[in-house]
Amino acid sequence: MVYTLEMSLTHAKTLPTVLDATAARRALALARSTLQIEADAVIGLKDRISDNPNDPFAGAIGLLLACTGRVVVSGIGKSGHIARKIASTLASTGTPALFVHAAEASHGDLGMITASDVLIAISNSGEAGELLAIVPIIKRMGAHLIAMTGNDASSLARLAHVHLNVGVSQEACPLNLAPTASTTAALAMGDALAVALLDARGFGEEDFARSHPGGSIGRRLLTHVRDVMRSGDAIPTVTAEVSLSAALLEITRKGIAMTAVVDEQRHPIGVFTDGDLRRLIEHVQDFTKLTIADVMHAGPRTIGPDQLAVEAVEMMERYRINQLLVADAQGMLVGALHIHDLTRAKVI
Repeated sequence: MVYTLEMSLTHAKTLPTVLDATAARRALALARSTLQIEADAVIGLKDRISDNPNDPFAGAIGLLLACTGRVVVSGIGKSGHIARKIASTLASTGTPALFVHAAEASHGDLGMITASDVLIAISNSGEAGELLAIVPIIKRMGAHLIAMTGNDASSLARLAHVHLNVGVSQEACPLNLAPTASTTAALAMGDALAVALLDARGFGEEDFARSHPGGSIGRRLLTHVRDVMRSGDAIPTVTAEVSLSAALLEITRKGIAMTAVVDEQRHPIGVFTDGDLRRLIEHVQDFTKLTIADVMHAGPRTIGPDQLAVEAVEMMERYRINQLLVADAQGMLVGALHIHDLTRAKVI
């Protein structure tokens, strides 16, 4: 049996009530409180970044931009999970980065770090033993250290070339113990670094697409018209003097619901679509004496094969058409596109 969304919603409505009214209200209140505490923690970071060029955040960006190796992000426990995500974000936005587990670093993974790297060490207390064990070695290598902690006076903060304070006044946990607001703040600061670096490097949409070729953004920004267009014998083509009946046969054979009309040099001079045929039927009873030149749309819209496929989508949407002819720099017909071609290529 196929489990449909409607069945899922019906099932959800019939779930047994686990919480009584009092417990439910407490859970909802804690949820709202958690979101407010974490939102306040992130907003509080904004005031710690000034307009002063000597601000620690600016210093961190300077070190990261000057890095000739890779950015190594490390942490332990929940901070380790945040470090892994920050490394991933940096790598996907133009800053070569990797995550190294602080505990594993002391058992061989330290060999992944070189003198040309920059280490971002994350610890809310700033006293994580696993990080403090490797930081002196990394500094002796000549690598630079950026620390993200919640305590300016912590050991890690004092050892760092740049310290970014991501401390929070309280955790969202009712016991004020589980890392919640503190990890959210550290993650937000990592995102701030990544975005500032992205802009400083001039990292654009095409760069992002190259880092994400398997995703929808990559497909939209890297797929060109020539990659998805129909070419050669697959292009429905007739000349202006052929009969409308012959043109309809060409439309049927090629299965793209249109045909291009070309001159002797294969320059597109017109187009005729299924939609044009439906409209024509309303006014004309006898097709036998008509040529395609009598009923075609002259001056058809075209796109170049080297343009992005997403530009073809935009043209189709702007002019409310489902087909588009492709012409090269000399104006010769080299391809044809149907909106279904773009859908199959997942450009839409």
